[in-house]
Amino acid sequence: MAMEAADEERAPLLQPQPQTSRGDADSECTGDGSVDVNNQPALKRSTGNWRACFMILGVEFSENLAYYGISKNLVTYLTKILHESKVNAARNSSAWSGACYLTPLFGAFLADTYWGKYRTVLTFLPIYILGLLTLMASTSLPSSMTSSDAGHQLHSVAVYLGLYLVAFGNGGVKPCTSAFGADQFDGGDAAELRRKGSFFNWYTFMINSGSLLASTVLVWLQDNVGWGISFVIVVVVMAFFLAVFFAGSRVYRYRPVRGSPLTGVCQVVVAAVRKWHLELPDDSSLLYEAQVADHRIKHTDQFRFLDKAAIVVTPSSLSGEKGNVAAAAAPVSRWRQCTVTQVEEVKMLVRMCPIWACLVLFFSVSSQMSSTLVEQGTAMDNRVGPFTIPPASLATFHSIGVLLWIPVYDVALVPLARRATGKPKGITQLQRIGVGLAVAALIMAYSALVEERRLAAARAGAARTSILWQVPAQLMHGMAVVFTSIGKSEFFYDQAPRSMRSMCTALGQLAIAAGNYLSAFLLAVVASATTRGGDPGWIPDDLNKGHLDYFFWLMAALLLLDLLFFVFCAMRYKGSTAAS
Repeated sequence: MAMEAADEERAPLLQPQPQTSRGDADSECTGDGSVDVNNQPALKRSTGNWRACFMILGVEFSENLAYYGISKNLVTYLTKILHESKVNAARNSSAWSGACYLTPLFGAFLADTYWGKYRTVLTFLPIYILGLLTLMASTSLPSSMTSSDAGHQLHSVAVYLGLYLVAFGNGGVKPCTSAFGADQFDGGDAAELRRKGSFFNWYTFMINSGSLLASTVLVWLQDNVGWGISFVIVVVVMAFFLAVFFAGSRVYRYRPVRGSPLTGVCQVVVAAVRKWHLELPDDSSLLYEAQVADHRIKHTDQFRFLDKAAIVVTPSSLSGEKGNVAAAAAPVSRWRQCTVTQVEEVKMLVRMCPIWACLVLFFSVSSQMSSTLVEQGTAMDNRVGPFTIPPASLATFHSIGVLLWIPVYDVALVPLARRATGKPKGITQLQRIGVGLAVAALIMAYSALVEERRLAAARAGAARTSILWQVPAQLMHGMAVVFTSIGKSEFFYDQAPRSMRSMCTALGQLAIAAGNYLSAFLLAVVASATTRGGDPGWIPDDLNKGHLDYFFWLMAALLLLDLLFFVFCAMRYKGSTAAS
């Protein structure tokens, strides 16, 4: 397939390692430049690999248990405990969720520029716990303190202080755990490279394990026992995994921090603009490259304008341009002359942008699973035998679908695909994302057909359609997540510049927030366009008077166009090749 050729793995970044007293140092040490806790070349036999990832995955599990333990029932807490209106509660809940997806950009910047991933997680996780403790304390305030206006205001301040401390702590944990876990595998070792692909699968498994436990056990405790006990549980779990994470410091592999990656990006853009009038040489080997570098990236022919940043600037041209002979003796500024490797790193970011854009619509489908599908469920028969199923509870089948599909993918599909393609991961990252986009389109088409069936029964006065018709859509969504969400995480790590992996992981997370905003925008446009002239519109309060199926068909059509655009971008995508 064309996507298969377009998404080949980049060549390993091989670096000469200093000689040690252990004999064959090249075979004992990793080949990607990672170091151990003592800042020495990391030994393969005693660092990294799954022995380190188990502790990192524990942090991710506790973070998702805490996050979903709050978000799944936050609107209920704000309305029943803080007595906010439904509109204000929904708005405040959305604002907090948005903050949880925006703060990772700040945490990723700190990790890539100053602290490194390990230190960033170790710094922000206690802040996360402090936020949970604040929420726990707010639920323990006696009613005599919260009954007055001043007491109620104090209660609200404590709740929102705790919520936004959690959001701030999330910013340093979420973008770093997946990138730090992937750092534990040597890209130059074929066996470890296969394990890294498996790591992203089990990373998502832990996310959904935390979500499933939160939406079942914690939500039940909040509704039937009390909110305080749920916060006690997540605090204990997170504190335990913080201690485990810290205890593993000697086992981890660390990537050296090389300063602000954004500075290098800006230097390339400024240098290219400054030299816009210069002609590029026909031979790319005439472009500037550092003689000594820890890694190099081979030149590619895409986005040739950026290559102008690497045109060699001679001292004579500098002195003639400045009118100052003394300038000829000064070293050339990075803001005027960049290396080919710097330019190629910027090209890598540019290549990722169309792929990122295609993912936004996928996550707008994920938003439908907790919005329009819940509304559809309220108009269906939610009785199953003696039980009554809340429409929102069907999201549990999504988590179950993810937990079922990950082992199937990792244990069965990958080995079969590996034998068919000869690739270590079976299929490429872009192929994996494309499969998920196709499944998302099928989900919307299936939901439209279910809505047509429901509407026909309602308008004919027949028995209401069972809510169990939504279960296949939730299970299919779990499958789509296994393909696209995990493929997204792996893609934004592997294809990112080495110095920007946390930042690019955060950008991948930002696609989720963008998908939610796109969903809200599409719903607003549809409501405005279909309610003119007194018409009830596609999505009225009484769905029996509307056409929610039209909206689902619209989403399916948009996803089909998105998939075609994605295939076009994937066919043209060219991963950069690194050299020693």
